[in-house]
Amino acid sequence: MDSRLNPYINFDGSAREAMEFYKSVFGGTLTLTTFGDMGAPGEEGSDKIMHSMLETDSGFTIMGADTPPGMEFTPGTNMTVSLSGDNDAELRGYWAAISESGTVQVPLEKQMWGDEFGACQDRFGVPWLVNISQTQG
Repeated sequence: MDSRLNPYINFDGSAREAMEFYKSVFGGTLTLTTFGDMGAPGEEGSDKIMHSMLETDSGFTIMGADTPPGMEFTPGTNMTVSLSGDNDAELRGYWAAISESGTVQVPLEKQMWGDEFGACQDRFGVPWLVNISQTQG
């Protein structure tokens, strides 16, 4: 997998419905991971979507998630640009450039799902996510 750039949309509890709708429109393969799948079964919001990805037959990707409990959801500002892939050097270079003179919310580091992930807002106020997939060995 090379690096790719795609929209990442936040929802206020409707991520599953929205992503299933996008799948009905664009086709492709949809994967859904709930907060419960990642270790919070039975807790409030455990059935909400922590991460989803629709990969279409046309070659584009849409990602989305429900806003976690306790975090603010503001319609109209619920879109982020996501950079993802397995090219470590390339994605680290993008991260360094995008986060420079910006604000880092989550440092680029290993996460519970095994990948390296970071979140920042660039100096123009645009929110970015960077996910470096780790090869399974």
